[in-house]
Order: sequence, then structure tokens, then C-alpha cells
Amino acid sequence: MSTSTSSNLVCVFCASHDSIDSSYNEAAEALGREIAKAGYGLVYGGGGRGLMGRVARSVHASDGDVLGIIPHTLTTVEGCNDKIGRTILVDSMHERKSLMNDNAMAFIALPGGLGTMEELLEISTWSMLSIHTKPVIIVNTNGYYSALGDLLDKAVEAGFMKAANKDIIKFCDTPAEAVAAIKKYNPQPARFDLSWSTKTPM
Repeated sequence: MSTSTSSNLVCVFCASHDSIDSSYNEAAEALGREIAKAGYGLVYGGGGRGLMGRVARSVHASDGDVLGIIPHTLTTVEGCNDKIGRTILVDSMHERKSLMNDNAMAFIALPGGLGTMEELLEISTWSMLSIHTKPVIIVNTNGYYSALGDLLDKAVEAGFMKAANKDIIKFCDTPAEAVAAIKKYNPQPARFDLSWSTKTPM
């Protein structure tokens, strides 16, 4: 896995469902516009429904590049946006996430459920382990992820995490702030200095 990439694609993690609160749906569409406006493209989970579909359609409508990566099995659950941009069908969730990382130059999380949270926390852990050095950013619409920030504070207080590693994740209030934060992002110095390209003798 590469620590950096020459790609201009922003990976977005988000729900495959719409919210009953329209502000979350609108934030997804706004993020798509901001990504394209900044000259970036999108790599995402490839689904055509929910916030996932809204982000992809918004980037595409704004003439941005769109790459969807979705397992065959999930096409019946999340839909498949194969009419928008490019779509890669894969066999597993692990392959999906690996390809998303390989093709992304930054990661932004919108609100979502367990799948979104799992992707966000895994990619943040990958940063801590020096698997990548890419920006990890949250769009904290309506304070949706504020409880996560509190939980990370508690992890620091309990001694389970270095304080600097809490800042691997950048919290932003709006889509515009999140996209602007990509260029300002600096990898945290507390990350483990590990090399994943060489084998360590046992």
C-alpha cells in the first residue's frame, strides 16, 4: 500500500441511505460540488443510493471525474452507479477498501452508519500505522461526529492513544471547509514510523 499518490481523487465515505433530515442530504450534494470546484475528482463506494449516490451525481454534474468501487454482492443493496463515471467491480470489501486507498489522495467522511464509521476509523488507523500519510477529514454536519471527538478525548485521557494522534482526523463544520482543509493538512508526528515495503526479520 502506498503512503501517497499522484491521484487527484478524494475518497468519500458516507451513508448508502438518505436521511430523514434533508440537511444531511444537502451537505452530501454540496460536498460533491466543492470537490469538483476545487479541481478534484471522486473515488467512492460505487453505490447509487443515499448520500453515496448524491455525492457522485453532484461531482459528475459539476464535470468532475468519478470512480466507483463496489463489490458484486453489494450492487443489489447499494445500487450501482455504473452510468456515472467509471466503475470497478470487485470480489470483497477488503479489495474495495484497498483500491479506494490506492486511488485516493485524501479521505472525507460524511455522516453515515456502521459501514461509514468502520471505514473512517480504519483509514485513520492506517494513518497512525504509516500505511498512508493522506488527509483524513470529517464533515461534522449538525455536530453528527462530535460524540466521536469526545470518545477520542476519553481514549487520550485513559492513556490508550497519544494526544497528537487524535488530530489525525480533522473535524470541519461544512463541505467547503473540509475540501479547503485538504491542502492545509499535516500528518501527525506521533504516528508510528513504520515501513510496510520491507520485511522485518523475526
